[in-house]
Amino acid sequence: MAEYSKVAPTPLLKDELDIVIPTIRNLDFLEMWRPFFQQYHLIIVQDGDPSKVIKVPEGFDYELYNRNDINRILGPKASCISFKDSACRCFGYMVSKKKYIFTIDDDCFVAKDPSGKDINALEQHIKNLLSPSTPFFFNTLYDPYREGADFVRGYPFSLREGIPTAVSHGLWLNIPDYDAPTQLVKPLERNTRFVDAVLTIPKGTLFPMCGMNLAFNRELIGPAMYFGLMGDGQPIGRYDDMWAGWCMKVICDHLGLGVKTGLPYIWHSKASNPFVNLKKEYKGIYWQEELIPFFQSATIPKDCTTVQGCYLELSKQVKAKLGKVDDYFIKLADAMVTWVEAWDELNPVEGKAVEANGVVPK
Repeated sequence: MAEYSKVAPTPLLKDELDIVIPTIRNLDFLEMWRPFFQQYHLIIVQDGDPSKVIKVPEGFDYELYNRNDINRILGPKASCISFKDSACRCFGYMVSKKKYIFTIDDDCFVAKDPSGKDINALEQHIKNLLSPSTPFFFNTLYDPYREGADFVRGYPFSLREGIPTAVSHGLWLNIPDYDAPTQLVKPLERNTRFVDAVLTIPKGTLFPMCGMNLAFNRELIGPAMYFGLMGDGQPIGRYDDMWAGWCMKVICDHLGLGVKTGLPYIWHSKASNPFVNLKKEYKGIYWQEELIPFFQSATIPKDCTTVQGCYLELSKQVKAKLGKVDDYFIKLADAMVTWVEAWDELNPVEGKAVEANGVVPK
């Protein structure tokens, strides 16, 4: 039997996890999350006008950073942090001192499971992160480490230990995370299907990573979780989490780290304007037909053994290959380098030579 299939209480990790929330509005939504979030430290990244006062419900332990703070802390390197876009959330990843990050959008509410019970999304993310991943061979009963599941007949015993999980990608009930064209043709579509499953995304497979219900091991993959240059002054938006997901997955595959998707669900409360979204997305929709093959074929040299080293190597390839698609990618590649430099300045110990715990299979 899989060692992790035994029932055990999930560690709360309250001293090892920060919750990062990007916002432009008062955080009334935290009242609903109070039973699950109150014992954790929050990092709030305020986007937009820094003179606006963001109200946070009483009783929460938090620090709040606005654009003036970002400029003060990073100086000239603040240019790598997006403005007027939720991509600014990655500044919270950089200033955190905790091992784990959970990030959530302010329009995401507590969902209910089919029995009507409130879903503790954070607890499920922690379960996902603390159990191994199995990206080298697919298990048809999905996550073998969950209660009531195991490795099926024919699963190689040599792969049953799994590898460390770096990222846990959660899903959404109600408003699905659709692009603008899909929103326009399906304006009334709602996701009502609760699928009780967690999957490891196989090695060599990319996926669209959504940043609104996401957790990761900051020590294992933090420097790769850069949400790019989006929003104000940039030709593209709403691809911040996608970009981070593609870069992260290539690096996880190289370093022998796992990525899970599925549970937990949150309730995504409101749909953004599809016409505004189309304006932000249209270049991305066009460019992604070249971006995906780029990431599918990207290889990282074996001597790159740290996340930073892998990320800098990827930035060179972005500049050399995607720079031909549009000059924006030359600017983005430079910002990727700036991001790593800023990360290492704020995280000097872990930034030097932390190797992933995973083993790259031969």
